[in-house]
Amino acid sequence: MIELENAAYSYGGGELISDMTLSISSGSFYFLTGPSGAGKTTLLKMCYGALVPTAGHVRLFGQDLRDMTRDDIAIARRRVGVVHQDCQFLDHLSVVDNVALPLSVAGQSGLADNANLKELLAWVGLSKRANAYPPELSGGERQRAALARAIIMSPDVILADEPTGNVDWEMSQRLLKLLVELNRMGKTVLIASHDLSLIRAAKSQVQARVLRIYNRRIQLAGADL
Repeated sequence: MIELENAAYSYGGGELISDMTLSISSGSFYFLTGPSGAGKTTLLKMCYGALVPTAGHVRLFGQDLRDMTRDDIAIARRRVGVVHQDCQFLDHLSVVDNVALPLSVAGQSGLADNANLKELLAWVGLSKRANAYPPELSGGERQRAALARAIIMSPDVILADEPTGNVDWEMSQRLLKLLVELNRMGKTVLIASHDLSLIRAAKSQVQARVLRIYNRRIQLAGADL
C-alpha cells in the first residue's frame, strides 16, 4: 500500500533521513520508534504525500509520489487517515462538526448527520461530547476526536503521530484498543511512538512489528521490546 525505496529527505542542507526502504502491506500493524528529532514525523509525512523525498522513491497505492499531481495526492489521501501530534481543531466548530469536516471537504456534507457519524462518536466514547467545543475537551477526548476525524472517510491506512504522548496510561490503553480494533477490521496501522510500554502492550494484543529510525536509517527492531 505504501512503499519506500531508498527514500531520503534533506532539510536545511542536511539529510534528516536517508536510504529508507520499506513496504507497508495491507492489514499490517507497525510501530515507528526513535529519539526525538530522528525523523519519525518526516517519514509519516512522506507516507501520506505531504513531503516528497529529495532522493529515492515513495509509492502510494502503486503510484510514484514524484509523478502524482496535486489531485492525485488528494485522492490518495482519502485512503489515509492521519492523527496528527498537535491535534488541531477549528475551535468555533463543535466536536461533531470537526469530526465531519473531511466529509464536507470531500463534498459529502449531507452525510454529516447520518447514523454512521453518530455510531463513530459512540465508538470513540464521545457521544455525550458531540456538541462540545474543542477548548472544552480534555487531552484524551481531543485524541479520540482526532482519531474519529481521521477515520470518518473509512481509510485503508491509519497513520498516528505520537497519539498517546499527552495522555495518561489509562487513556493510552483506551486509544490503543481502538487502533487494535481498526487493525482487526483490516485497516493498516502505523503509529509513531517512543513509549515502549505502549508497544509492549500492543504486542500482547496484535501482531505488531516495530521499526526504529537510527542514524537516519530505518531498521526492524528486535524482539526485546
